[in-house]
Amino acid sequence: MSRKKVAILQSNYIPWKGYFDLINMVDEFIFYDDVQYTRRDWRNRNKIKTPSGSNWLTIAVDTKEKYCQLIKDTRVSNLNWNHKHWRSIVHNYSRAKYFDHYRDLFEELYLDCNESLLSMINYRFIIAICKMLGIKTKITNSTDYTLVNGKTQRLVDLCQQAGATDYFSGPAAKGYLEEDLFKESGVNLHYMDYSGYPEYNQLYPPFDHAVSIIDLIFNEGPDTQKYMKSF
Repeated sequence: MSRKKVAILQSNYIPWKGYFDLINMVDEFIFYDDVQYTRRDWRNRNKIKTPSGSNWLTIAVDTKEKYCQLIKDTRVSNLNWNHKHWRSIVHNYSRAKYFDHYRDLFEELYLDCNESLLSMINYRFIIAICKMLGIKTKITNSTDYTLVNGKTQRLVDLCQQAGATDYFSGPAAKGYLEEDLFKESGVNLHYMDYSGYPEYNQLYPPFDHAVSIIDLIFNEGPDTQKYMKSF
């Protein structure tokens, strides 16, 4: 019997390298933006290195719904965020070894981004970065499937609809996943191990692994895959 590996995760803004390792580890990656938007999370922000330390790049979002809205319904509140973020990236990464190599690609990604929905912005950047890294995983949305109730049961059901034999999850989910539901369904549950990443030539010490993958791309360019786990 052929095996199929699936991961299901909320979209993040310019995620860290571990997010892309998870995508590259599976046969199908499902964006899971049919869940509640969470404050002070990775949905609308990520960190970059600066001379003053690791700083946040944050996309301001509309809070009229008091954060009860779903991720897929969350809108940005200032459509000029992209120009501000691009200026910050140029300011902090212009000295990186491979910045000029990728400058045009990222400048277009930012300055031509006219999306108002956060999910669509995240999707735009994640798909483009996957292409840069040579990741060929099938990427779908939870809206492509029928959604059932139950936090873990919904994930199990999505796996079954996608034909998954194996489900890959981030380690933080150990605290809430009902593992027995996966076992009963015949889907093997695996947790990612994000420890042991090698350091690379990063600007502005001390070294920080928990920054956006754009940091790794600008500093290591064609060698980016050597500093990830799934290649």
